[in-house]
Amino acid sequence: MIRVLAISASVALLWAGAARAQDGAKPDPAKGQNIVSQVCAACHGPDGNSVAPANPKLAGQFSEYLYKQLRNFKAQDGKKAERENPIMAGMVANLSEPDMRNVAAYFSEQKLRPDVARDKDLAAAGQKLYRGGNAATGVVACAGCHGPSGAGIPIEFPHIAGQYADYVESQLKAFRSGARANDPNGMMRGVAARMTDDEIKAVAQYVAGLR
Repeated sequence: MIRVLAISASVALLWAGAARAQDGAKPDPAKGQNIVSQVCAACHGPDGNSVAPANPKLAGQFSEYLYKQLRNFKAQDGKKAERENPIMAGMVANLSEPDMRNVAAYFSEQKLRPDVARDKDLAAAGQKLYRGGNAATGVVACAGCHGPSGAGIPIEFPHIAGQYADYVESQLKAFRSGARANDPNGMMRGVAARMTDDEIKAVAQYVAGLR
């Protein structure tokens, strides 16, 4: 528990620094909506409620988290992107820093239409992992960072309740393999590395039905 709290504090400092970097300009959701309609809506929906399980729901997500992800998809200062995705790289290539903040602000103000758990047995198994982890294999409880209801913690940990199970599963597997490595201090990679395929599927189902 002490280790989790220490890591959480480090993440908070990292996010606080990112937030301070945005203080110079107040995001404009109206401008963000215009960009969304031209760039993002085809995959994520005009209001951030994607209809394709492979594409995450962005409605109601913390603005700071969305901004960080957009920046991570974009190559910076001649270096490759922190979060590599050919499709998203193309989407953010021509977005400025204010553009990304505006898009993040717009999506954060939209109302999430949550997914549902489609396998009750898997969701029940996922509930145990989400709330209590797996002490035998060192898998920590998801609720410790994302909250009992999956609401997340602003600046630190994203809102995950109601997210598509398919997307949650794909991201946990990406963290496990190292294909996704933009998690501060490797927190998600450390957790996912200890999870089996069945555990990942179970947690993903439970998260989809969280409210």
